Amino acid sequence: MTTVSTTAGLIRGRNWGRGLAFLAVPYAEPPYGDRRFRAPDPRKPWSGVLDCLAYGPTPQRRAMAEVTAIPEPSIPGDDVLTLNVFTPDPKAAGLPVLVYIHGGGYIAGSPASPWYNGSAFNRDGVVVVTIAYRLAFEGYGYLPDAPANRGVRDQILALEWVRDNIAAFGGDPGKVTIAGQSAGGGGVMHLLVAPAARGLFRGVIAISGSPGDRTAADATAMTRQLADKLGITPDLAGFSGVDELDLVAAQGIGAGFGGPPSREGVLEAISALSAGLRMAPTVDGDVLPWTVAEGLARGEGADVALLVGATRDEFSMIALGAAPLFEGADPVDLLVRTGLHPDAAASYSAALAGWSPAAVLGQSVTDRVFRRHVVTWTALRSGAAAPTFAYDFAWRGGRDGLAGHCLDVPFAWDVLADEHVPRLAGEAPPQELADAVHGAYVAFVRDGDPGWPAWDGEGPVMTWDTPSAVTDAAAYRSARQLGGL
Repeated sequence: MTTVSTTAGLIRGRNWGRGLAFLAVPYAEPPYGDRRFRAPDPRKPWSGVLDCLAYGPTPQRRAMAEVTAIPEPSIPGDDVLTLNVFTPDPKAAGLPVLVYIHGGGYIAGSPASPWYNGSAFNRDGVVVVTIAYRLAFEGYGYLPDAPANRGVRDQILALEWVRDNIAAFGGDPGKVTIAGQSAGGGGVMHLLVAPAARGLFRGVIAISGSPGDRTAADATAMTRQLADKLGITPDLAGFSGVDELDLVAAQGIGAGFGGPPSREGVLEAISALSAGLRMAPTVDGDVLPWTVAEGLARGEGADVALLVGATRDEFSMIALGAAPLFEGADPVDLLVRTGLHPDAAASYSAALAGWSPAAVLGQSVTDRVFRRHVVTWTALRSGAAAPTFAYDFAWRGGRDGLAGHCLDVPFAWDVLADEHVPRLAGEAPPQELADAVHGAYVAFVRDGDPGWPAWDGEGPVMTWDTPSAVTDAAAYRSARQLGGL
C-alpha cells in the first residue's frame, strides 16, 4: 500500500488494476447536523494516516429502481462528500486528469459503480477522479434561507480539491477534463458556464447531457408542494426537522411503477420528462447566474474544449415499449398531448414521415430531453476559441435493439467484461466499439482532440457504430426540427 500527502493529511491507498486507488478521500465535512442544507465546508486536517481502501458512504440513499441500467450501489453513512482517485503512478508527473460526475437525474447515482473503474484510463496514462455530491432535495432543493445548488457547490469544491492535490497523484492540475453522463452530462455543462468554476478544467465531455435550468419560481413552487406533503414550513427550519430517509420517501425516489402501462399513463410520463427534471440545478443568480444556453450565448467557457453527444435512441423505449397502445393514432395529436405546440408537432412529425406513431413519440422524448441540446449547444459554440466536437452513439446491438440511454457508458469506460454489462449490451458487445469510444475519450483528455474534425456549424459528427465513421449531422434532423434550428 502507498501513502500520499494531501492538503488535509496523509492517506493510504491500495493496488487497483493497472495502478493504485485511493477511495473515499474526504474533500468536505459531512453535510449533516448544522451543516445540512448549507454550502460545503472544506475538510478539516486530520492527524496520522487515513486509510482510503474502500468506497465510502454515498449521497444516494435509495436507487431509482431495484435494478438500474448502470450498477450504482448505495452505501450508508454520513461522510458522503468524498472522491475516489485512480492513478497509474503517484510518482509520475504531468499526467492528464479525468474528473467524472455520475448521472441519476440529480436524485440518484453513485460514484461507487464498478463501471466507473479507473483501470482502463490508468492503463492509457490518465488519472481518474470520481466524485460524490449531494442529491435530490439535499443537494438541489430550493430554500429561501439556504444556499441554492448545493450539489453544484459540492462539485466545485471537489474540483478545487483536484486543483490543489492532484499533482501528488501524478496528475497535472492544468490538464483536467470534466465529464459526466445524463444528469452528470448536464452538470458539466452547468459547470462550463458557472463563473465559480472558471479555470478549474480545460475540457468538458457532456455525455447525453440533460441540464437543470430550473427557474427560481418553479423551484420555489416545488419546495412548497413538498412542504405541504410533509406538513412543514417551506424553509430551512421546516426541512431541517425532517429525517433524511423520510424526505427521500416523500420525493418518491425508488418508488417504482405499478400496473401495466396505459396510453394516458405513457403520455403523462412523456409530458413530465419533456417538461424538465423537477429536482435539478436552478438559475439562482449566484453560483448559476444563467441557463446553460444563456451562458454559452454570452461566451462563457469559450476557451474550454467541448466533446458533446448522445445515444441515437436515449428514451425512445418509453413509447416503443408500449407501441400497441398507439397503433392508428395521429402522431401530431400525440405530440400535442405531451406538451408540444401544434405547429411544432406538425413540423416534427413531418420530419419523421413514414415512422410509426410510437416511433415518432419515442423519438420526441429522446430529442426533447437530450438530443436537441446537442444541436443547441454546438450552434451556440460557433466561433468559440476552443473547438467543439460532436458524436452520435448509434450502435443498436443492445438487449432491446436500441441505442438507448446508458448503453454507451461501458464502452466509454472499456469495461465490457463486467458481469453487469450483458443485461444492457447483450452477451457479446463489440470490443472494437469500446476501443473506438474509449480511445476517443482518452485522446480528448490527453490532447483536447478526440480524433475527428471539429464542429463547423453543420458537422461533422462521429457516428459510433460497427463500423464507426465521420458523417454529417443528418441524424440530428428531428432534433433540429424540435429546436427550431
